[in-house]
Amino acid sequence: MKVADGEAVEVKIEVGEQRTEAVVVKDRGERPVEPLIFEKHAAGAIAVDLPACDVPEGEIPPEILGDVPDLPEVGQLDVIRHYTHLAHRNFSVDGNFYPLGSCTMKYNPRINEVAAGMEGIADLHPLMADEGMAGLLEMMYELRVWLAEIAGLDETSLQPCAGAHGEWTALKVISAYFNDPEGGNAPERKKVLAPDTAHGTNFASCTMCGAGVELVKSKDGMVDLDDLRAKVDETTAALMITNPNTAGLFDGQIGQIAKIMHDAGALVYLDGANMNAILGIARPGDFGVDIMHYNTHKTFSTPHGCGGPGAGPIAMKSFLADYIPVPQVVKEDVEGEAKYRLDWGREKTIGKVRAFFGQVGVLVRAWTYIRACGAGGLKRVSETAVLCANYLAARLAGRYETPYFDAKAGKYCAHEFITVPKALLDCGVTLIDIAKRMIDYGVHPPTMHWPVHDCLMIEPTETESKDTLDRFVAVMEKIADEIEADAGGAGAAPREATVGRLNEVGAARNPVLVWKG
Repeated sequence: MKVADGEAVEVKIEVGEQRTEAVVVKDRGERPVEPLIFEKHAAGAIAVDLPACDVPEGEIPPEILGDVPDLPEVGQLDVIRHYTHLAHRNFSVDGNFYPLGSCTMKYNPRINEVAAGMEGIADLHPLMADEGMAGLLEMMYELRVWLAEIAGLDETSLQPCAGAHGEWTALKVISAYFNDPEGGNAPERKKVLAPDTAHGTNFASCTMCGAGVELVKSKDGMVDLDDLRAKVDETTAALMITNPNTAGLFDGQIGQIAKIMHDAGALVYLDGANMNAILGIARPGDFGVDIMHYNTHKTFSTPHGCGGPGAGPIAMKSFLADYIPVPQVVKEDVEGEAKYRLDWGREKTIGKVRAFFGQVGVLVRAWTYIRACGAGGLKRVSETAVLCANYLAARLAGRYETPYFDAKAGKYCAHEFITVPKALLDCGVTLIDIAKRMIDYGVHPPTMHWPVHDCLMIEPTETESKDTLDRFVAVMEKIADEIEADAGGAGAAPREATVGRLNEVGAARNPVLVWKG
């Protein structure tokens, strides 16, 4: 299909009985079709009416003002349209199926936003006296109690502001415990073990905490117990394990794993990234975990931080509670009435790891989600997430090989699964060719090449309808048909997107960050 540069065309992609219609605009040479905001400059145009100045006007000395940026002048409606057009070019959970394995791109219910935006919550100041925000403190206390109960642990800190930050905080707690003569009393324990299916942030968190990290091999997607036994010793502080793991499997050896670690005097840390698969079904504290973190965006439907606000609460057993960050929200009985306050008095605390007492706006969203679901609802969340993943794995297994999934042999996945489509790759395409073609059909590509090479890690989450899952299967089967008919054509994907195949290495190494007119 040939079109003139900048021409808008209607594209109809038929997949079985399903059909997607979209208006797609082609590139104009090297410039994007949507003009840059600088190109929309109109001298004298104003987007905002500022209030009258209420202080004496004066000139700002040039040495203070410095170089004034040459910003565009654009009318308000044109600004709105410009950024709306850009937003429509993005993939998002609200607009597209987003089966990004290990990321749990689930829908964020709008009731969460309503709760976080309520006047009595959004307008509170973090330096208010405890009495002035009693309702919020009660909410935060309930959340930390619920998170401890869901985990089967004793105490929770809401302060960490992301999953990786929760890892780091938990490792600092573990370090404080082993360095305490009245605690673990083993300062030589500075080594952390991590399976080769662990999230990359585990290794980064260890490095930032000054801990050495050693890789533990896996066998058939599970921890190799012999390798674990060979590597745990008197210098080991903890094992960082994800369960269910990144291969989409619940490691049923977890009880044995915990015993190996505890017998050696070490602790078990759970990367709680995949808690979305076991809510109300299995509690980490019950299978030997000593401390863990939650990703509230993955498990409790808060927005993904993407470098912005997030939350990564940690939960732990009681023997680690003395070391958690301050302040901690506590409940007291005052003359028969429940009172809530911030407790700053923990002598062995590792100190503050976040401003004030956590990312409150995100935590309110998590509280709202848990309250809306209830215990039974949370269990259904995980049951549905697991059902959706197994449904897709079963539907796709005939065309996309699944090394750890085989329904006939009784081998099932948890909330996600990996496919290594060797038969298609043998046709002469690459994994990225498959992923880029998915974009043409309005599907965000899954995670690639992890935890094993040439794999797609697919996670549908519990919030997608069966119709969406069926359409995804139809898209993947259509792509397989295309590759088998003409493998060379896949290398041109995406064909129908606004922007074609980019030089991703070149863009990363030589980014263009400044516009010059």
